[in-house]
Amino acid sequence: MADFYQTGVVATFHRLGQVNMEKIEAELGWYAQDRPIALILPSLYSELEGEALKGIVRQLQDVKYVREIVVTLGPATEEEFRKAKDFFSVLPQKTSLIWNTGTRLTNIYRVIEEAGLPIGEPGKGRSAWMAYGYVLSQQEFHVIALHDCDIVTYNRDLLARLCYPVVNPNLDYDFCKGFYSRVTDRLHGRATRLLVTPLIRSLQKIIGHHPLLLFFDSFRYPLAGEFSMDVDMARVNRIPGDWGLEVGVLAEVYRNTSLRRVCQVDIAENYEHKHQALSAEDASKGLHKMCVDISKSIFRTLASEGIIFSDGLFKTLVATYVRTAQDMLKRFEDDAAINGLFFDRHEESLAVDTFTHGISQAAQIIMENPIGVPLIASWDRVTSAIPDILLRIRKEVEADNA
Repeated sequence: MADFYQTGVVATFHRLGQVNMEKIEAELGWYAQDRPIALILPSLYSELEGEALKGIVRQLQDVKYVREIVVTLGPATEEEFRKAKDFFSVLPQKTSLIWNTGTRLTNIYRVIEEAGLPIGEPGKGRSAWMAYGYVLSQQEFHVIALHDCDIVTYNRDLLARLCYPVVNPNLDYDFCKGFYSRVTDRLHGRATRLLVTPLIRSLQKIIGHHPLLLFFDSFRYPLAGEFSMDVDMARVNRIPGDWGLEVGVLAEVYRNTSLRRVCQVDIAENYEHKHQALSAEDASKGLHKMCVDISKSIFRTLASEGIIFSDGLFKTLVATYVRTAQDMLKRFEDDAAINGLFFDRHEESLAVDTFTHGISQAAQIIMENPIGVPLIASWDRVTSAIPDILLRIRKEVEADNA
């Protein structure tokens, strides 16, 4: 059982005792009649062959409050797209697949790009963004929920708890972020534990109090890929197309809604999914690349808030980060010890060294190009440039699914 302590500026909803799933799902079924829910599943074709997604589909078959499930598929051939349609056909909800690399959607991406609007690189960010466009095109949804497709420990109460704060009109939040424990025989979540939290707190030491840094530091698991939001957030948010996706989404939420309408919720007793390799020697892969992208996203977001970065500040930041991360590493080692968990001090220290290099590399990139690759355009910007684009997206997705 979690504690009920509230930290930071974001409302935190804990997992207190046994969850009454029947009550929560009954309420969601009632509220969703007037506030319909669309669930977005960003999926790679390879995940269809794994046990995690099969388990997720089995659980979703019993979810009655979701009006439509939108599977936004990564790179896939025509044969793979057909197999994916068959795979998800067992779902009782209306289910639509977005074939992002198919001819029809490729033409849609080209039209948007020709209008001079950034669409990002292929990946989860772009796939989720196109799914938002499809949901918006239907003009019938109030809530969008999204979660990954590689969750080994998935249970349908994860989705119910994720949706509840936004769907329930008595709570009426605009954005809800999931958080959870990631523990097996050891602590996981290195990118959150040893990169994001110590980096944010190092920036706070140097810059001082800043509302955005306080906002970031209020989240228990800022890199969680699970969230729900009011559909209008999907219309106005711009998002990165790289590993900076989750941090970038939080930055847009901070910019586009009141802090009183943002919350986080404990959605799972434990959460297990595939683990990224550290890739200490190669900054183009694994957690090393994730570190560079996340750091760039944080720096550029702060720059847009008026923070002035300099070579001296970045050098101080790296030194402060190393000390802060090492201090936190000791805390995690002690936490593991009191819980009887395995703790590899060398691997954890190697992660800190790798993240230090990644932060330095991100700082160098920011100094050379503070703007960088533009964020994916918001849908209100796209529709102002191409008024009928959402209608075209809907027709093309429906044609692919026919």
